[in-house]
Amino acid sequence: MTLLTTPRLTLRPLTEADREAVVKVFADPEMSRYFAADFSDPAAANAMVDHRLAYRGPAGQGHWVIERDGAVIGVAHLRPSSELPDGVPELGYYVASAHAGQGLATEAAGALLDHGLGTLGLPAVWALVHEQNAASRAVAARLGFLDVGSGVHYGDLHRVLVALPTAHGRPHHIELWVPDLAEASRSWGWLLGELGWREFQRWPAGVSWRLGGTYLVAEESPALSARDHERTRPGLNHLALHVGTRARVDDLAASALAHGWRPLFADRYPHAGGESHYAAYLENGAGFEVELVAVEGPAADA
Repeated sequence: MTLLTTPRLTLRPLTEADREAVVKVFADPEMSRYFAADFSDPAAANAMVDHRLAYRGPAGQGHWVIERDGAVIGVAHLRPSSELPDGVPELGYYVASAHAGQGLATEAAGALLDHGLGTLGLPAVWALVHEQNAASRAVAARLGFLDVGSGVHYGDLHRVLVALPTAHGRPHHIELWVPDLAEASRSWGWLLGELGWREFQRWPAGVSWRLGGTYLVAEESPALSARDHERTRPGLNHLALHVGTRARVDDLAASALAHGWRPLFADRYPHAGGESHYAAYLENGAGFEVELVAVEGPAADA
């Protein structure tokens, strides 16, 4: 987990040493207003701390304490949801009533949201906010969460909210100048098609494929200054693309040979990038390299 800072706050991973301070924050009955449990009861608050400390999950996610000027004023979490399907990442934020109305919940939740969508690269972050908790719903709205419905969660009716990455700072498009458009169409067209990209535009000297808001261009430009691509020269070395599972990486690596690609670093497959990095490295006929990186899941023979 990561230490997060904002202009007024520090969010650091929850530890056993924080137990007394967290129990004190929740001693105020107002903090339990929208919970099924009464955390003003020290036994219930300690059980809640136990539950948070026992968390084991994806790297970078978990439970934080919120500090202001060295004092614990709340807790927050970003971890797989126990209420929503498929364990999607769920964000929660709780700031002591004495610090309400100062924008601190927005500041803390915003730091976690940026961490999740930016640093961790999560495809979405979800939140469940009690139907009657107008203040927390206003925080979520300020952070750009979208209200997508409601349901009974944590024992009562909650709004279901989701935040998605923005386009700001993300790739708009990538352009490759290729020596042979037909070869590029064959090799890149097959691979990108297998990964869910679709042909976007085509003109006499080029073709592009699109996935979401990003597209990749292959162009045999008349302004080419050379006919050969050399990835060890200054410039583009390779493209790295996510693949859903390790099994799918295996499938693509095996099928690529029939579509204009050859393996690189085959003697170290699938860990040429390190023991914890499951990937296939391929090169097409023009010398362009692509790295197919498994997001998660077991190998095909596991």
